[in-house]
Amino acid sequence: MIYHGNRFKIKEGVTPEQLEEALESLRNQGRVIPAVKSFVVGPDFGGEFEWGAVFVIEDLDGYWEYLTHPAHSNTDRVGLPLVEKFDSYDITDDPDPEMGAKIAALHKRRYDNDAELTKLVADLPEYTGSSAPGSPS
Repeated sequence: MIYHGNRFKIKEGVTPEQLEEALESLRNQGRVIPAVKSFVVGPDFGGEFEWGAVFVIEDLDGYWEYLTHPAHSNTDRVGLPLVEKFDSYDITDDPDPEMGAKIAALHKRRYDNDAELTKLVADLPEYTGSSAPGSPS
C-alpha cells in the first residue's frame, strides 16, 4: 500500500469560499478516483501546516491513475494558486528498495507531460516532497 500525503499552508488573503472549493476538490478526488481505497482531508494539527490530505493507493499503477485523473488535475489548478507552503510525501509498506525512485519517476513523467502543472508547482513559494519539478528525487 502507498499512503500519499499532502500538507499545506494557505496564502494570506484567500477567501473561505476559495479554500472550501480547494478542500472539496481534494475530497472529490477520494470519492471519484477508482484507485483511491481510502482518504482523509482536514485540518493538520501540531505543526506549521494548516491542512492536509492522505490518499491510500494499492500500487504504482493505481498511483499513476491517481496522478493523472481529471479530478486530481482540477485540484491542482484550483488549489495550488492558493498555497503558501506545500509538502508532499509517500509512506509505503512495499519492501522494494527502489519504490521511492519509482514514485519519483511517476511524478517526473507527469510533470514532463503537463507544462501548466509544472509551472503551478514551480511558482509555489515553498514546496518539498515527492519529486518537485527539476529535483533528483
